Amino acid sequence: MKVQLDNQIIGEICAMKKLFGLLIISIMLFSCQDEERKELMDAPEVEKVPDSIQVLEGEFIYAADAAVLRGDSFVYGVTLDSMSNVLSEKIAPLKNDDFDMIPVTVKAKILPNPKQEGWAEVIEIREILEIPEGGKVTDTIKEKKK
Repeated sequence: MKVQLDNQIIGEICAMKKLFGLLIISIMLFSCQDEERKELMDAPEVEKVPDSIQVLEGEFIYAADAAVLRGDSFVYGVTLDSMSNVLSEKIAPLKNDDFDMIPVTVKAKILPNPKQEGWAEVIEIREILEIPEGGKVTDTIKEKKK
């Protein structure tokens, strides 16, 4: 009986060794396949940074302590410097009152707002490209005559 028990235990140990060997081999195979995935996952993502100097077309308003450029899909605060003063002087004859917004096209650098007041981003005007003649913006709707 003892011999049968020993043979049975030896058989179970051999089966466990085979099972353990298969487990080790399968772990090695799966870990080898993961290396390629890890390389792909560890690759740094390249973030596309838009060009900070852009051509912007919008409506410009200038007051004593603030300036704003509003486009179809953006609103930026404008840094008060010599270029914004020059633009203000150029649009002054086109304004009826202080709150008229005049369409302009400028080349500007987009910067984060250091003061964190008002807008998240401000622009620094680098070049004035266009101020349309008679470029007044009106908020009234004209009806077409039939």
